[in-house]
Amino acid sequence: MLNRLIQFALRNRIFIVAASALILIYGAYVALQLPVDVFPDLNRPTVTILTEAPGLAPEEVETLVTLPMETSLNGAPGVMRVRSSSGIGLSVLYVEFDWGMDIYRARQLVQERLQLAAEKLPKGVTPIMGPISSIMGEIMLIGLSSENGKTAPMDIRSLADWTVRTRLLTIPGVSQVIPIGGGVKQYQVLASPEKMAAYGVTLKQVMDAAEKSQVNTAGGFLEGANQEALIRNIGRTTNIDEIASAVVETRKGVPILLSDVAEVKFGKQVMRGDAGVNGAPAVIVSVQKQPGADTIKLTAEVEKALAELQKGFPSDVKITPLFKQGNFIKAAIANVEDAIRDGAIMVVIILFLFLLNFRTTLITLTAIPLSFVITILYFKWAGITLNTMTLGGLAVAIGMVVDDAIVNVENIFRRLRENRHKPKPAPVLRVVFDASSEVVNSILYATLLIILVFIPLFGLGGIEGRLFAPIGVATIVAMIASFLVSLTVIPAL
Repeated sequence: MLNRLIQFALRNRIFIVAASALILIYGAYVALQLPVDVFPDLNRPTVTILTEAPGLAPEEVETLVTLPMETSLNGAPGVMRVRSSSGIGLSVLYVEFDWGMDIYRARQLVQERLQLAAEKLPKGVTPIMGPISSIMGEIMLIGLSSENGKTAPMDIRSLADWTVRTRLLTIPGVSQVIPIGGGVKQYQVLASPEKMAAYGVTLKQVMDAAEKSQVNTAGGFLEGANQEALIRNIGRTTNIDEIASAVVETRKGVPILLSDVAEVKFGKQVMRGDAGVNGAPAVIVSVQKQPGADTIKLTAEVEKALAELQKGFPSDVKITPLFKQGNFIKAAIANVEDAIRDGAIMVVIILFLFLLNFRTTLITLTAIPLSFVITILYFKWAGITLNTMTLGGLAVAIGMVVDDAIVNVENIFRRLRENRHKPKPAPVLRVVFDASSEVVNSILYATLLIILVFIPLFGLGGIEGRLFAPIGVATIVAMIASFLVSLTVIPAL
């Protein structure tokens, strides 16, 4: 079968060379489009459940919230492990599924189990599933600060919550945007015990007045000859004075207003942490990506959106990039690319020193780009990203992908030289075919032995297997590609 492959290549030399050129061009294009990351996909299907239980201590959160959900989720199909963390008023559960589980099916199974656990939770406590995020999810940290202190940190936080966050979440590939620090702006009604006692008003009455002052109600319809109008009572407002003028109670025709028994103002939500940039108060925005998203391209999209938002910010508010995962990825990829480049240069020098012929050296070197672009095409088909591990596999293979070509080229070159000195030289194509056929079995066995060396990598389990298996994939695919190139392209050239 291998001899037939060589015969086909020799009979269709123009086709083989043209097809190789097209594959080379298309593979280079695909390489530029492949997602780039620092590591392979290490995302074990995990569903995160966040449950807020205001006012509960960690022990109460664990007993009343975390334990019922853990009990319900344990034993669900495909669940490998359930981890939890209980804090002040907050429960966080991590439900880990087996490798290969579809994340959307996993979320559906978790949602069904949470419905069963809902009746056991305290009143008003509702668990919420977090967004689908990558294990390498935090791609950027962005600082928002005022250069002269003119804009208060609370107002900067409002910009982060209602402008920056909403804009960044519209970018495909962004899973979550989390502002930190500055203080969440609130409408606060601070009841005064002395004033309530003086007016004879209870705290419940004050709370009811504040709540009902922000309710819109419907009043039916007003029907005309040709139209129908909706009757509404608009109570919701953003004006502090209108909230303060809400009626708590009426006595002898005199209303007791909310402002009589409480102070109504803007204030910060109770803070359990803060943020700063260069020693000054600020808001830090964390941007997280979805699994499979290209970190480099996504970072560029986020930076583009931030540049657009900066134009609408107050003049003193400055955006400062604090951390970009893309910088680490570029540095890591650049190191591996340098290793590949240096290895290729060494291969060229050594080949020329041993072969002492420019043409045979160039023909042999075609195995490197062709083997690599075929590997890149396989990455695209298999959904594998370009990362330090896959590029590391190519770096390992760079010296081996030319082995098959060297053996074949050297034998063809020797046979052609011997043929030229014969009294009756045989046809060149016949000599090339015979020379390739002589070494085809040796090339095959050598390639198989190299492949066998990397097969144990696929026996690794867990994170180790997901981390190191791409090295084996890249090397094995490159070696198979180099074997095919040595039997087709090399004889045709």
